[in-house]
Amino acid sequence: MIEVSAIVPSYRPDEKLPQVVQGLADAGFARVILVDDGSGEAYRERFAQAAKTPGCVLLRHEQNRGKGAALKTAFRFFLEHPEGQVGVVTVDGDGQHDPQDALRCARALLREPDALVLGCRDFGQEQVPWRSSVGNRITAWCFRVLCGVHASDTQTGLRGIGAALLPQLAAIPGDRYEYETRMLLAAGRCGVSIREIAIRTVYLDGNKSSHFRPVRDSAAIYGQIFRFLLSSLMGFGVDILGFALLNGLLRRLGVDLQLRLLAATAAARAVSSLCNYAANRRLVFQSVHSHGRTLPRYYLLCAVQAAASYLGTYLLYRYLALPEVGAKVLVDTLLFFVSFQIQRRWIFCSRTKEGTR
Repeated sequence: MIEVSAIVPSYRPDEKLPQVVQGLADAGFARVILVDDGSGEAYRERFAQAAKTPGCVLLRHEQNRGKGAALKTAFRFFLEHPEGQVGVVTVDGDGQHDPQDALRCARALLREPDALVLGCRDFGQEQVPWRSSVGNRITAWCFRVLCGVHASDTQTGLRGIGAALLPQLAAIPGDRYEYETRMLLAAGRCGVSIREIAIRTVYLDGNKSSHFRPVRDSAAIYGQIFRFLLSSLMGFGVDILGFALLNGLLRRLGVDLQLRLLAATAAARAVSSLCNYAANRRLVFQSVHSHGRTLPRYYLLCAVQAAASYLGTYLLYRYLALPEVGAKVLVDTLLFFVSFQIQRRWIFCSRTKEGTR
């Protein structure tokens, strides 16, 4: 038997659920943690039948709380009863994940227990529904470009997760499908390696069994991605506005060019940085580190970025004759992407090369 538990969150399952659980047991999973996410009395017998499988543990929500909540319930159970196992593999309960693929993800996790293993589908195949293919390609692009997370299948429910990572994932907010997106973002913030395992691409009856709500759940997913940008854009706007106002005031007072640009840049950045730091620490990166660790690093970055902003603005104005404000917008747009990656990887990251803090 393999030293990894299989987790199966399920809401109002069809008749395939007992086969899914039995298939995982036959594949070599000694324990299957099945979560009834408030399916109701009409489905109790189906869950009871699945729970008869040797090694199956049935957990239950009295009311429907969402897939994310079901996963976290199973994570907490595993952490309370690890039984010496390396981690877990999450499996959808509708039969669209081959037990052998789940076993391959488990073996990959055993080889790299500190990695996040993703069972990834091939979205170029003809049988893939268009909403799944297009939606995943867009999301994967956003993750790669905006968040630095490289995952070809961002919506896969087949994931191998090591025991050391589970406490952090169990604390992530979100109860429905957006939780799985937040899980990837958290892995990126923590510096967790992502390993991909190619799996069969199975869509039963056009994916009708899925409880994914395209409008509501997609909005929640993309909301998580663009929240990374909102804080920086807010600080960017405060910075540009402050620079424009102070630069105009100093010009009317007759202050010379170099001093005017330096003073306007420094004052505007001092105000915008406080807004940006507070928002990034709490809302964007959800850092658990103290101000004593993050604040010095943040203001070191601010100092370097302000110097680069001043120098770039001055050079563009002096040698390319660009307007001062226009030059600053151009320079700070480029610096924005650099700053984002530094904040994500160094200032507010949850893990260093030496390990989890």
